[in-house]
Amino acid sequence: MIGQMLLKSKEKSTYKEDTTSEKPLRSVVKSLSWRTIGTLDTVLISWIITGKLDLAFSIGGIELITKMVLYFFHERVWNSIKWGK
Repeated sequence: MIGQMLLKSKEKSTYKEDTTSEKPLRSVVKSLSWRTIGTLDTVLISWIITGKLDLAFSIGGIELITKMVLYFFHERVWNSIKWGK
């Protein structure tokens, strides 16, 4: 029993000392920056293809929303898969 308490105590301190884990805020900022880059890429490609900047921004706006929704469901499905956990 004392060994288990020491092990749990050690696990907690190891978690706090872990410098390889990301804080949630960092993950949110990275997600937002990646979506911004992805959407700008879509706008640029759409503008090159259509030659119309207003249409390119419309496509980019729709892409921004649909990709975030799709990613949410993608994560939820992967969260339910036991493989690799």
